[in-house]
Amino acid sequence: MAKTTSFFDRTLSFFAEIGDMALFAGRFFREVVSKPFEWRELLRQCYNMGNRSLFLVMVTGFILGLVFTLQSRPTLMNFGAESWMPSMISLSIIREIGPVIIALICAGRIGSGIGAELGSMRVTEQIDAMEVSGTNPFKYLVVTRILAVTLMLPLLVILGDFIALIGSAIVENLKGGVSYTLYFNQVFEALRFSDVFPATIKTFFFGFVIGLVGTYKGYNCGKGTVGVGEASNSAVVYASMLVFIIDFIAVFVTDIFIPM
Repeated sequence: MAKTTSFFDRTLSFFAEIGDMALFAGRFFREVVSKPFEWRELLRQCYNMGNRSLFLVMVTGFILGLVFTLQSRPTLMNFGAESWMPSMISLSIIREIGPVIIALICAGRIGSGIGAELGSMRVTEQIDAMEVSGTNPFKYLVVTRILAVTLMLPLLVILGDFIALIGSAIVENLKGGVSYTLYFNQVFEALRFSDVFPATIKTFFFGFVIGLVGTYKGYNCGKGTVGVGEASNSAVVYASMLVFIIDFIAVFVTDIFIPM
């Protein structure tokens, strides 16, 4: 009986937190259109999040292209279809693998960083001090960070996809003797607007939920250093879960309105 009650309580707590997060998102949409606009802080956050994640995204994309091509090539060779390698790799990376993998990397890198930073500010009462001094901490700390992640993640995904294709082209050049010109000609022949556009649009939603979850967890952090750790950890878990959910919805909607 105690286990049932415990599970019931955890379920209620989960849905209550989802409701609080929805209210948090609603406050974001109200604050984002109200003055004053924190342009300087927004640009600073965009630079920090993009610059600090750049090397990690490039390495991830390059290894992704190398490994995916090395693993796929033997299977295609068994069917005599290695000539389809550039088109298959490009479609797989740009439509699905690239955006999701890089979003998960950024959820761990950016989401946890936001949660820990705002959590530390909450624990050390810096946010309370901003409220007392007449500054709007929500607009300065939350709105700017959510917007920064929303704007920067698509750029990071595009860069990561391109680096992944370069890694794939290197493998094809070394293993199959395919020239880089021929490889990328086949890549651009295979890609269509209906492949690139939905994959790019959903990255904005990925960035939004990563920023939303990270700021929510940090802004409402519990007391003490334990609360900061829990905020950082749960930000990654929730953001990663929401990335998968949004990806499923995006694929489902795309399949209905943009049939392949």
